[in-house]
This record gives sequence, C-alpha cells and structure tokens, in this order.
Amino acid sequence: MTSSVELLQKAEQALLQIFSGIDSQVKKNLKRVLTSFYHHRVGTHHFAGVSGYGHDDLGRQTLDQVFAEVMGAEAAAVRVQFVSGTHAIACALYGVLRPGDEMLAVAGAPYDTLEEVIGLRGHGQGSLREFGVDYRQLELTPEGAIDWQALAQAVSDRTRLVLIQRSCGYSWRSSLAIADIEKIVHLVKQQNPNTVCFVDNCYGEFIETQEPTAVGADLMAGSLIKNPGGTIVTAGGYVAGRADLVEAATCRLTAPGVGSSGGATFDQNRLLFQGLFLAPQMVGEAIKGNHLTAHVFQQLGYPVNPLPEAPRRDVIQAIQLGSPEKLIAFCRAIQKHSPIGSYLDPIPSGMPGYESELVMAGGTFIDGSTSEFSADGPLREPFVVFCQGGTHWTHVAIALEAAIEAVGPA
Repeated sequence: MTSSVELLQKAEQALLQIFSGIDSQVKKNLKRVLTSFYHHRVGTHHFAGVSGYGHDDLGRQTLDQVFAEVMGAEAAAVRVQFVSGTHAIACALYGVLRPGDEMLAVAGAPYDTLEEVIGLRGHGQGSLREFGVDYRQLELTPEGAIDWQALAQAVSDRTRLVLIQRSCGYSWRSSLAIADIEKIVHLVKQQNPNTVCFVDNCYGEFIETQEPTAVGADLMAGSLIKNPGGTIVTAGGYVAGRADLVEAATCRLTAPGVGSSGGATFDQNRLLFQGLFLAPQMVGEAIKGNHLTAHVFQQLGYPVNPLPEAPRRDVIQAIQLGSPEKLIAFCRAIQKHSPIGSYLDPIPSGMPGYESELVMAGGTFIDGSTSEFSADGPLREPFVVFCQGGTHWTHVAIALEAAIEAVGPA
C-alpha cells in the first residue's frame, strides 16, 4: 500500500499547474486591495481609534471606503461589534425585511445557524417569522444544483428579499460561483426589480477576482474571522452593498438614528487593514490545501466535493467518510497537528445555533476562526467532514499525513 507521504507527494506533483494558477489569481486580488489602499491614502494615522461612542473614527470610515471599493460595492460597514457572520447576516435581514414581507431562499436550506434567525427552529426569541416575515425556499435539483426553471417563476410582488447562500454550508452541494450569483440576480430582477438580492458571502471572499456586489447583488455580509480577516483580525463582520441597505443593516447593529456612525474600534484598526491586505494570500493557500485534500482522499476511495481539479467556489472541502468513528478520528488527527491546542482531544458536543452534535478540530489563533487548517462536521448521515482554511498549504499536507493514517482507505 502507498504510504501517506508518497500519496501526498504524488498529489503535489499532479497539482503544480493548478497551484500556479491560484498564485496568479492571488496576484490579481492583492492588486485590487493595494489599489484601494492607494486611492484612499491609507497611512499609519488610520490605525488610531477612538473610544466611547466611536464617533468620527477616521480609520473606521476609511476602512469602510476601502472595503467597499475592494468588494465592488457602493458602501460597506466593517465592525468589530458584529459577533459573527451569522450576526452580520441577521442584521442585514432585519434591516431590510418588514412584517408582511416574504424572504425566498434560492439555494435550498440555509446554513444551520440561520434556522433560528428565520424561525425554522426555536421560538420566543424574536425570529423573523415571529415578526411576521414569511419564508419560502426553492429546493435544489437531485444533482444538488440551483433549480433554474423554478427560480425563473418563483419571485412575486411580496418577495422583498432573496437569500443567496454562496457556500455549501453543511450540505453536499456545489457552492455557487460568481457567474451563478450573477445569473440568479438577473432572473430575480426580471421578475421583480424591487426585490433585494442578498448574499451570505461567508467563506467566499477572494475565491474569485470579483465579489457578488460587483455583479449586481444588492447586499452581502460575512465574517472578519474567516477569509477577509487574513487570520489576524480578532473579531467582527461586515456588510457591503447599496448604501441605503448597508445603513439599514447598521441601524439594526446599533440603533435607528445611530446606524454606521457609532461603534468604537478598540484600537483594532491596524489589524483590520492588515488582515485585508493578507486576505488574498491566505485564501490562496487555503484553496491549495483544498485541492490537495480532495486529491488524496479521492485516491483513497472517498467521495469528495468539490472534485480534485474542479474550480474552487469557497474555502471548504467536503469528504464523505461514512461513519462517526472515521469523522471523529479525522478531526482528532487535524487537532493534533494544529498550532494551538494540539494536546486537546475533540469530542462530539452541542453548539449554540446548530441542530446536530458537532465534532470540531480548530486549533486556531482566533477562537472559532477556522482560518488555520480546521475540520468539523455534524454527527449525522452520511458523516461528512468539512475541511476549511489553511494559512500554508504545507501545513495542510503535514496534517493530512496524520489524517490519512487515522482513517485509512474507504
């Protein structure tokens, strides 16, 4: 039997051309960031923050402008007060939707943590459903793709917002390409020009050379401790898109009348700027790690999604391991080769916002970021592990050696 080291060496050789292409894309995305820094004359004076209410924070205001330009958006709000990507998304949804409106999810079921926000699970905590917002979703085709035929006639006069989840989340489907998002927006606007096209952009930033707001999406949101934080931002999230919609979302984060003008940055401005500068490179390394993971585990006989040489649409690589024992063993191997908490032993447990128990390997410098090579999955059939992040593809390779030994061939 081929050893794990030999298997990885062969995979690295097979992927050299793909790795080179990723480097070219990183260069394009980094140039986009540098150009925006130049346009807005970013200097060390932008690193200072203000306390209290956070009024007139020059660094925060400039970062919002830089971020909007990088994302191809009219406006942005980058805030450490967003607890998570889910929080930023919830603020965007509550900012746009009103009683009697309808929200339509077009890519099947939403990510687990949005179920209670919408009102699909839980009660008595002020979900959208409790505020009189109706919810409908278009199921994916049996192949796991957008049902374009259904979408072409799904939007009504009551459909105030269409939810487009870019990443696969904990589902076995292809994540959405920017071209898919552009097509969704076009079909929605044909039916109702007033419908807001909102994108959950988590795990998708800098995967391609454009973002959803650059191809017609009205609003999007994501987490700063994932892709755009470059592994060094300590907390926060963002919303970006049409200026009026961004302001509406920040009015839910702070208060009506305060909106985007409030929120101290707690001396985090330097890290926020620096994280954005590092983000394209960090995402590129994670994409390389995804290709490597898919290649070796397909060789071992496991179903993988995406396939080894398929273009990447987020920083998530799924492997169908088929048993809870293998899922736990995989995560333990990754944790053992993490920079932080390598001595810990992941065990399945409940987590706020999730329906199933999760097992999670996340030895990251920022708690919960998954930006260093991480792996997790819900303990439910067919026992899929979702690999994310990777600051160096070489770290991914080292961790995969142990994971291969831990789970063996299919």
